[in-house]
Amino acid sequence: MTETPRVELTPAAADLLRRLRAVHGPLMFHQSGGCCDGSAPMCYPQGEFRTGSSDILLADLRVEGVEEDISFWISRSQYERWSHTRLVVDVVEGRGSGFSLEAPEGVRFLIRSHLVGA
Repeated sequence: MTETPRVELTPAAADLLRRLRAVHGPLMFHQSGGCCDGSAPMCYPQGEFRTGSSDILLADLRVEGVEEDISFWISRSQYERWSHTRLVVDVVEGRGSGFSLEAPEGVRFLIRSHLVGA
């Protein structure tokens, strides 16, 4: 039986990550539990966002054309609320208000979630 991945990427998200990787080098995500855009997945150069004991490494994402995995971190409190969901990282038009690398591109990453079987 194959385990369902906890985090997946849409083709549009993978394409954007390839472009961001070419400009910024290795990447990482952090999903916080903040309000408004603070609840969007934020993409940073790898290691630029400091993770700690209040964060959980949820997945190492493989993207075709990107040499290294892209780590996907989530705050422990958000993980507890979303522990029964599969997260799908997508891209939509519009700028978020944050420091995520895609902001100058006129798009933003967005999480679509699906319940997983218990």
